[in-house]
This record gives sequence, structure tokens and C-alpha cells, in this order.
Amino acid sequence: MITILRKEINEFLDSLIAYFVIGIFLTGIGLLMWVFPETNVLDYGYASMETLFSLGPYVLMFLIPAITMKSFAEEKRSGTMELLYTLPFRDLEIICGKFLAGFTLVCLSILPTLCYYFSLSYLGNPVGNIDTAQIIGSYIGLVLLGGIFTAIGILASALTGNQVVSFVLAAFLCFVFYVGFSSFAAINIWTDSSYLISRIGILSHYETLSKGLIDFGDVVYFLSMIVLALYFTRITLILHKK
Repeated sequence: MITILRKEINEFLDSLIAYFVIGIFLTGIGLLMWVFPETNVLDYGYASMETLFSLGPYVLMFLIPAITMKSFAEEKRSGTMELLYTLPFRDLEIICGKFLAGFTLVCLSILPTLCYYFSLSYLGNPVGNIDTAQIIGSYIGLVLLGGIFTAIGILASALTGNQVVSFVLAAFLCFVFYVGFSSFAAINIWTDSSYLISRIGILSHYETLSKGLIDFGDVVYFLSMIVLALYFTRITLILHKK
């Protein structure tokens, strides 16, 4: 697994994808937080990183599929998938190696946004007047959300040999699991079942963490979704072998 992880990270860093994704993410979030009139924190009048944590998932929804779209799709297209199977790696090691490589890049994209926290803390009146507990919970939620999106992206890449199809499929699945169930539950036909339907989706769990409430059940949900997506990826690869 470590060998696959190193290989994938080296490929990311040797290409423009890693720098492009990190640059786009930081530029987009920076403009939303500090420049655009409807979302910048300077117009709020109080120190808050709500813009990052509310709009960041929608940015990641498109950037993470761009990271993961070549994971297996490129292997299939170039014909190196069969070569990969001949190496002394189990399916799980290959999947986890590719997942961890993509997840590492996602974390590296999020890490520089910590400078926004220190900037807002300094700009607060008095200095340091910022809800640190809420921000910690929000960062945990954002990182876990990035993990789910990465796992979904890996699954989408395993389902097809076309990178464009992989990107579109991953972005669609990320959107459906993030807001689809909550929107579906909001339809006034479910009565008492609407809450349970919304809890299937990611948004309700992410919002809880964004309030600074680090609930064990929410963390388990995120980790379970990651494991489930990687499990279906393994099934897909087993079927591909046949």
C-alpha cells in the first residue's frame, strides 16, 4: 500500500493537477471570503469562517473528482490495469493506496486555509474574539467530507475507463449524497420519515460538526461512508478481473 501511495503522490506532484487543484481551491475560497461582496467576512462585521465551511464543500465537489478521475480510469485506458494486477499487491492495498494519495492532496489543499483563521483571530475585536471550538469542529467535518468525496471519486474512476465520465459521475454522486437526501426529505410528503431520510445524506451530519458539536455518531457515519465506497470499489475491481 505504501508503494502505491508513494507512486500516486509522485505522479500527482510531477503533473500540474496537484498545483492546479490546490491553486483553484485556495483562490476560489480566498475570493469568496475576502473579495466578493455577498460572502466576504469584512462585510459581516464579525469574525466568522462560515463562508469557507458553507461554500467549501461545493468547491470540493468539483475539485476532488478532478483529482481522482484518473485513479483507475487512466489505468484502464492505458492498459496498465492488467499489469497492476500482476504485481504482489492485494486489491485492498491498491485501493487504499490510491485513496490515501488523493486524500493527502485534499488535506494539503485545506491546510493553507488555516491562515484565514489566524487572520480573523487577529482582526477580531478584541483580538482572538473568534469561536475556536466551532471552527475546530468545522475543520474536522470538512476533512471528513473530503474523505467521502475522495472515496466516491475513486469508486467512480473504477466504474469507467473514461476520465471525463469518471469526473461527471463523481461530481454527480457527491452532489446527491451531500444535498440530495436533505432536499428529498424537504418534500412535504414524508411526514415523520423526513428526518430519517435527511440523516442518510451527508449534509445533516456535516452541519452538526460545523456547529462545533463533535458527535461520535457523526464521525462514525463519515468513516462508514468512506469504507462503504471503498468496498464497492473493491467489488468493481473484482468484477473487472472477470
